[in-house]
Amino acid sequence: MSEAVDRVTRFSAALVDEASREGTRENRSARQQLEHWARVGRGVSTRSTAARRRVEAALSGSLPIGDLSPEESVVFDSEIDALIEERLVQVDHVETRTAKGFSSVAVDDHGRMVEYRPDGTTVVLSA
Repeated sequence: MSEAVDRVTRFSAALVDEASREGTRENRSARQQLEHWARVGRGVSTRSTAARRRVEAALSGSLPIGDLSPEESVVFDSEIDALIEERLVQVDHVETRTAKGFSSVAVDDHGRMVEYRPDGTTVVLSA
């Protein structure tokens, strides 16, 4: 019988905080909550049902979102949320917008709201 070995995995602080809050409500640790979410997500993602195919069709744009059932819409919204969160950590949106000549507002490493301008200047909007 092989023994399960834990592997070090990094998660965003926001996700761990959410898992901690939800885990408290469900009598789970943050780690247990993350594992629970992963198992549920894996189950949903691997299901090859008509409903899953409809969600995938809506995600690809070949089925109007309004044609989804309420349950399918929940899965669709969750898929979109996950895609947005994945892309937010992969792309520097402030840099991208600045290069296109647009200002951006974001929270800096000190928790302040800062406007980043195309000319390279910044303005702290809140302290």
